[in-house]
Amino acid sequence: DLVMAAVQQFGMALAYALEALKEDSELGMTACQQNGSAVEYLSNELKDDRDLVMIAVQQNGWALEYASEALKKDSELVMAAVEQNGCALEYVPEERKNDR
Repeated sequence: DLVMAAVQQFGMALAYALEALKEDSELGMTACQQNGSAVEYLSNELKDDRDLVMIAVQQNGWALEYASEALKKDSELVMAAVEQNGCALEYVPEERKNDR
């Protein structure tokens, strides 16, 4: 409850949680809804959770930087990130940057 209260107020507080809590999808979802950049502190497994990462990039396109390599190839997710912040294009795989 303590960490949940913290990430509800400031998603980046996830950085200070114990590693085991960084695997909790509900906690991760709450953190990313508050600040998409919190995806940086999620477990690798959650960085591959499409729904969670979609919420993160819709809140902050820069969160694409921390998505799994597989999700960086997901057209819909990449488009959501770039629409939220055009600079997210920096984290799109090279082969996708040829898409006009």
